[in-house]
Amino acid sequence: MSSWNSTALEIVYQVFGWTAFVSWSISFYPQVILNFRRKSVVGLNFDFVVLNLTKHSSYLIYNAVLYFSSAVQRQYREKYGVGQMIPVAVNDVAFSIHAVILTAFTLFQIVIYERGTQKISKISIGIVCAAWLSAAVCVIIALPSHSWLWLISVFNTIQVAFMNFRRKSTDGFSIGNILLDLCGGLANYAQMMVQSIDQGSWVNFYGNIGKLLLSLVSVFFDLVFICQHYLLYPGKKAGKCPKLDKESTEPLIKSSDHPQSENVYDV
Repeated sequence: MSSWNSTALEIVYQVFGWTAFVSWSISFYPQVILNFRRKSVVGLNFDFVVLNLTKHSSYLIYNAVLYFSSAVQRQYREKYGVGQMIPVAVNDVAFSIHAVILTAFTLFQIVIYERGTQKISKISIGIVCAAWLSAAVCVIIALPSHSWLWLISVFNTIQVAFMNFRRKSTDGFSIGNILLDLCGGLANYAQMMVQSIDQGSWVNFYGNIGKLLLSLVSVFFDLVFICQHYLLYPGKKAGKCPKLDKESTEPLIKSSDHPQSENVYDV
């Protein structure tokens, strides 16, 4: 088993890793707290929650198996080199567990709170079912040959695909959450870079393509959002509605005894 060559770089690696954990984890709470205070989930994108749960669940399976399974670690080193470090850190596992719990709790809030006429779309249900059915087929294929590294790579691919799918809808994201997401993505990428510098190898990147793409895609879209918020549309504020319907301009109490032109208040 390989070890760190530099204690200083190992410390920096841990700092970046837990910075990513904190930044990404905090972004889950505003929505949960808002749902609790309102006792309503009206306006929340249900498809986003369902797809997110599938993404984080598959990412948890990938991280947990690669971090804890000696069999998978052995296959990883047989493929990428005996002296290579495992690319999954404890903060990756911790984040995945936290993300699954918070996303599942948000889904629970959808079940128990007022949701109006909103529903989970059939398209999202179909995509989720197809993803887990494909994963089940891969498990059956991997069992005879014990190709566990290939199997967990499938789960890693699933979470990246769902990330790309949900990124198509970004309306309503607060700039605060975007900045936290950007911080987490940069810290995650920096953590991988520190490990590669210490080991003198880039295997940490192409041996963990899911984590690499997760960071790069997050950073890319976050930068797009930030450019829109601060450069392209800096002056757009939430204000008056452009058009008011007739009902909104009528007085609350109508009287048939006085003409409509009569003022209620003295100016």
